[in-house]
Amino acid sequence: MTQPENEDRLMTAAGTTATTANTAAAQPRRARPVRAVVEGMPTSDGAGVKLTRLLGSRQLPMLDPFLMLDLFHTDRPEDYLAGFPDHPHRGFETVTYMLAGRLRHHDNHGHSGVIENGGVQWMTAGRGLVHSEMPEQEDGEMRGFQLWINLPASQKMIDPAYREFAADRIPVERREGAGLRVIAGTTSQGTAGPIQGGATEPRYFDVTLVPGATFEEALPPDHAAVVVVFEGAAILGEGTFRVAAPRLAVLGEGDRVSLSAGPSGARFLLLAGRPLQEPVAWGGPFVMNTREEVMQAFRDFEEGRF
Repeated sequence: MTQPENEDRLMTAAGTTATTANTAAAQPRRARPVRAVVEGMPTSDGAGVKLTRLLGSRQLPMLDPFLMLDLFHTDRPEDYLAGFPDHPHRGFETVTYMLAGRLRHHDNHGHSGVIENGGVQWMTAGRGLVHSEMPEQEDGEMRGFQLWINLPASQKMIDPAYREFAADRIPVERREGAGLRVIAGTTSQGTAGPIQGGATEPRYFDVTLVPGATFEEALPPDHAAVVVVFEGAAILGEGTFRVAAPRLAVLGEGDRVSLSAGPSGARFLLLAGRPLQEPVAWGGPFVMNTREEVMQAFRDFEEGRF
């Protein structure tokens, strides 16, 4: 997708802009408290695609290493048919997770592919590319997420890369009252997703709970973490926070997440990643470490060096 709300200004930040679990000194065996609950902000992007921005807005500009999270969900073709025509990126990764519909990706390096229901594309923009994301349907439901993850300074200028995984390549873990689709990282019960390692060591789980079920999962104490409720409602923070869809809960320090589903059940993303703790210079579709690097990215793009 193209660029966040701050596309017309250059944002510079050191580390995260919200409370994160970014130190190894977290108390052992402590459930992470809820630090903030953010309601999704309706917006549009690309050529007018309607979506809900859960991270990357004025409410929560970023959460190191996560830069932006959008939820797109509509069955109105006029809300999505224009898609996301050619646009550039440099310095970070995008993760597109389709829940319904078909979306084609194409870039100026010759990569192309289609993501369908339950599929994932993990794109590393690196030193730069120009790509498009266009619907491969003229009607029906279009639903999914796109997450932006920062890259460390040492990797911002690596070659662009794509990894695509159809739904049948995403492992599913079954627990009492719960099902987990494991996209990145490994669960406490040993289910490994297709994406492993990397500078931010991301965990990306899609969790479904039946009504009243309880879910608990260990997380590295030095990772930032969020719960993104997109169906039903979940009870977090020792029963003190009811988080209904579509909302994002920022978790504080601890070594595990614990929550339960409301009376209609719950479906949510559990996202965690190791903060990079580096300066962030953000200008539209480019995320670097200094203002000078962002301005160089604009020059490189304008002069056709992507």
